[in-house]
Amino acid sequence: MHQPTSRYAYEHESEHESECDAPHDTAEPPDARRGRRPAATTVGLAALLALVLIPVTVDRLVAARVESRTAKAFQEGMGTPARPEVHVRGFPVLTQAASGTLRRVDITARDIPADGSARPLPLSELDLRLDGLTRSDDGSEARARSAAATARLSYRDVSDALGPEVSRGEGPGRISAELLLPLGGGRVTVTTTVSAASGNRIAFDDFQVEGGALPAAGEALLDRAFEQPIPLRNIPEGLTLRSVTTTATGLEARFTGRSVTFRPGQASQEEQERDL
Repeated sequence: MHQPTSRYAYEHESEHESECDAPHDTAEPPDARRGRRPAATTVGLAALLALVLIPVTVDRLVAARVESRTAKAFQEGMGTPARPEVHVRGFPVLTQAASGTLRRVDITARDIPADGSARPLPLSELDLRLDGLTRSDDGSEARARSAAATARLSYRDVSDALGPEVSRGEGPGRISAELLLPLGGGRVTVTTTVSAASGNRIAFDDFQVEGGALPAAGEALLDRAFEQPIPLRNIPEGLTLRSVTTTATGLEARFTGRSVTFRPGQASQEEQERDL
């Protein structure tokens, strides 16, 4: 016999079906998930960039400080009117400074005086490459394991040191000098070869007179100007002159050396000794 369904059962069943058919609102919309990924990626990249840039920035600050101190010391040692340009090579500089040895330092100094010589010949420019540069504990000197240098000397400064006006001559390594003969004897042009001599000096050889023989007065002028080699002053101790060549603007002298020493107070000390 069929029994009618109770109102309670019907309402309960309807509520159950409504709950099953209703959509679930707890799931996150896809757009929200997609929007969160770029933000997380940006934060990650920023953190990674910071990890890279912070050590580089710190190292650059250390390098700048080392370069500034080195430039000041070399200016005092060479007596230049302006501080040299200094570049510490290699990365990181921080570990090099902590170890007490800089792997490589490049220095460019200009207008280096040559006091203390009867015929001073200043250097227009000196380029130095120093390998294995260390500083003494008391800071009185710096020493490079090895070094190479190129010094440039203008023809004007060479002329002032020699006496006659000097310019580039014909042929490699030759200069031309114009001698003014006394008593209205006119001018005579002489060419000579430049070369490296012991004691970091520039020597002159193989003289040739243009336009005939040189009179006796000219011979005396020639001997006075070129008989003695010209020393190059204020060169760091340990560098040895290897070669001298001519360029369009002057002479170029090349040096190499080992255990090359720089003393910051050397220039001022030499001046004091000369004043005594």
